[in-house]
Amino acid sequence: MTTGHRITIEQGSEHVRVVHDGQVLAESRRPLLLRETGLPVRYYLPPEDVRTDLLTASDTHTYCPFKGTASYWSLPEAPDLVWYYPEPKAEVAEIKDHLCFYEVEKVTE
Repeated sequence: MTTGHRITIEQGSEHVRVVHDGQVLAESRRPLLLRETGLPVRYYLPPEDVRTDLLTASDTHTYCPFKGTASYWSLPEAPDLVWYYPEPKAEVAEIKDHLCFYEVEKVTE
């Protein structure tokens, strides 16, 4: 890792939901919380908690020097809405195949 750059991952218990245009795309009570220097907390959700049947694989790939190469999923009207790391770097292996959305709502009960 670069000096001053840090990533931590912890098992969360928050109830999180992802809604896009009124449709629930994901709902989980077992997100992985990834904290990375200079970025907001990201919620990586198990694939079983995501409506992957609504998503289409994208041709987009991006590279992060700390996490590896990300692949993306899209909705017809929302390209590259979701990303995941099929082969993350060893330091962040826990996020393998977990899906992450830009906008996640925490549900209070």
